[in-house]
Amino acid sequence: MQLGLITDSLGSRPLEQVLDTAAELGLDTVEIATGNWSESPHANLEALASSATARNALADAVHSRGLTLSALNANGNQLHPVTGPEHDRVVRDTIKVASEMGVPTVVLMSGLPGARGEKSPNWITTSWPPETLEILDYQWTDVATPYWVELAAFARRLNVRLAVEMHGRQLVFNVATLKRLQGIVGDDVVGANLDPSHLMWMGADILAVIRALGPSIFHVHAKDARIERPNTAVNGILDTLPPARTVDRSWNYVTLGLGHPGGSAFWADFVYTLQAVGYTGPLNIEHEDVIVNSSEGVRKSAELLRSVVLRDAPDWAPARI
Repeated sequence: MQLGLITDSLGSRPLEQVLDTAAELGLDTVEIATGNWSESPHANLEALASSATARNALADAVHSRGLTLSALNANGNQLHPVTGPEHDRVVRDTIKVASEMGVPTVVLMSGLPGARGEKSPNWITTSWPPETLEILDYQWTDVATPYWVELAAFARRLNVRLAVEMHGRQLVFNVATLKRLQGIVGDDVVGANLDPSHLMWMGADILAVIRALGPSIFHVHAKDARIERPNTAVNGILDTLPPARTVDRSWNYVTLGLGHPGGSAFWADFVYTLQAVGYTGPLNIEHEDVIVNSSEGVRKSAELLRSVVLRDAPDWAPARI
């Protein structure tokens, strides 16, 4: 496995400094955001899409430090009933750039439509009242299916894999919905970007998730989440408070080792289970802990992962789960 960094984790720094930091920490890979929900501090997508010189300059900046570019990230909502087309443009330009640069993977989200005629996305999380299932059927059948069939074909032609991040307030938010999407478009080009933090706050068992996904895991983010038990005891897990209200929220994104029970022992199990199902790709640190300095958080996360990561191929090939 390789250890890496989503460069947005140090988004206030210039790209060159972020790459220097990644190299100094002994990391192997970086992942760079190209737009949509990210301000894209380290990439100019328009320049990358139109200029081989710009693409070569980015590649040289990465490779000259002994790093590789594991993925480009275009997280957004390309199924949004109003702003979806602009997000879709970023997604497609990112896929084109990845293809031109030989980057194997684009990380993105499934998107989330509204109900028929609505101007805002509508995340359906229950089967009642009855109209919720009507909305869900419209979202999958009329919006997501035709979009994703065409997008998967587009990525397949350009030899780029699409790693979908299972995330709350997205149509694909857990294993079942990811597999539903794969059943529609095929599992050769669409798989998972496994960010365990999102599934943690939704109550999933992360090791069971890894076993269920197996070879469908295309890419991995290393990010932790902390369930704030005194608050969930009163209000449950659903939460609409902003991240700055950490003391009042039911859950928070935190630096690796400070969230999931078990600390570093959990992350050792995480890495071991990934190895067991055949995953040998990057583990890219994503720092979103609002009360820990980003430099310190990235450093501590790298130290934890270095202590548990499995670098070398096993002496024999384990049976795949």
